[in-house]
Amino acid sequence: MLLDFDHHATTPLDPRVLDAMLPYFCGEYGNASSLSHRRGLAAAAVELAAREQLAKLLGVDPREVNWTSGATEANNLAIKGVVAGAVDRRRLIVVATEHRAVLDPAKKLARTGVPVTVLPVDRRGQLDLDHLEGAITAETAMVSVMWANNEIGTIARLSEIAAICRRTGVWLHSDATQAVGKIAVDLRTTGVDLMSFTSHKIYGPPGIGALIVRRDRGRIPLVPQIDGGGQQFGIRSGTLPLALIVGFAKALELCEQEREATATRLAALRDQLWNDLSHRIPGVVRHGDVDRCLPHNLSIGIPAVDGDALLVRLQQSDLCVSSGAACSSTNREPSHVLTAIGVPDRLARARVRFGLGRLTTAADTHAAAAVLAEIVRECRAEPLDSPRTM
Repeated sequence: MLLDFDHHATTPLDPRVLDAMLPYFCGEYGNASSLSHRRGLAAAAVELAAREQLAKLLGVDPREVNWTSGATEANNLAIKGVVAGAVDRRRLIVVATEHRAVLDPAKKLARTGVPVTVLPVDRRGQLDLDHLEGAITAETAMVSVMWANNEIGTIARLSEIAAICRRTGVWLHSDATQAVGKIAVDLRTTGVDLMSFTSHKIYGPPGIGALIVRRDRGRIPLVPQIDGGGQQFGIRSGTLPLALIVGFAKALELCEQEREATATRLAALRDQLWNDLSHRIPGVVRHGDVDRCLPHNLSIGIPAVDGDALLVRLQQSDLCVSSGAACSSTNREPSHVLTAIGVPDRLARARVRFGLGRLTTAADTHAAAAVLAEIVRECRAEPLDSPRTM
């Protein structure tokens, strides 16, 4: 049986979410934009109810919710849309440890002449707030800071960052993909202006996400990136996927209902896993901010191990974890997140990220530690840099 510890990548669909979605695939399949007949009006009412439900859970106005295909599209809409709309203030600030769905749009904008500042972080993955404030100029349009890091689990000091952005008059965007449903996310008190997140990370269906665009500081000059029928107040055109929207709202509702109990349980299991690994694997190190970390995240580095050999053995095992580097047929390099927090290349290539989930048990963590410890023992028995087939 597979040991699933890769819940940062995706999560299984909750059966309760599936039950909520099923009617809208067949019998109640209306287009929420077709307001000239009863089926369309009924679909519009369902979509509005889901929008209101999700908005209430996050502390926002329903009009501030914009459905997207996922967090990647939401990030692109926020970053490209704000920079395009802020004619007199086009400078963008991002953080070195952001997801590629933020860094790559920023790089693309930089190639077109948009000034982009990439801020460093400390060894815990935290941003220096004085450095941030010093980087903001009169030309800065927006700052983008991930709420919780997908690799090392570090939770940013968003309220303090938002206070700086409000004081200096710039918009703050946050990719909250890993935070929503896992830790408290309330936009009424945090001060984030735009927030991206997605459904499939919270036991909802894939293919649906959202961008929250706040209105409490006035209109944010957001230029649409998809043109068409003018749906969603003209911000994002396209026929709304009713069943996915219903599932997304239901998934977030369930996560919020169970969040505190789930977080407490998973943090205890995560700590148990770390203690087990520490005893079984000599020299193992933990990455990230131990004091401000997602409850289900554990990112470790294993010294004296060849990263390629580790990856190959993990692929052949029953342990599902994220390992090592970004790997493709032509490119293999260490994680940019680990590089940003100062982890040496060899140790970064021998990284294992555990993502615990709702169904994870104490028995699972013990089994996972045993499997990884045996793999490490085998790897350390071989010379470093021995050839491996990827």
